[in-house]
Amino acid sequence: MAQEISAIESDLEETRERLAQTIDQLVYRVHPKTIVSREIAAVKAHFVDQNTGAPRTDNILKVVGGVVGVVALFVVVRKVAS
Repeated sequence: MAQEISAIESDLEETRERLAQTIDQLVYRVHPKTIVSREIAAVKAHFVDQNTGAPRTDNILKVVGGVVGVVALFVVVRKVAS
C-alpha cells in the first residue's frame, strides 16, 4: 500500500514536471520577440540560401518586379486621373 502511494506520488510529480516544461515551451513560442525572430528568419530564408549564404536572385527579382509594377500602376492612374 505504501509503495502504491509513493508510486502515485512519483507519477504525479513527473506529470507536473512535464506540464511545467510544456507551459514553458508554449510561453516561449508565443512571446512577441520569438515570433518576430521566427518571421525575420523566414523572410531571410526566402531571399538568402541558408546553405550557401548566396542571395536568391529569382525571389529578389520577383519582389522588385512587383514593386516596379505597383509604382508604374500608380503613375498611370495618377496621369489618367489628372
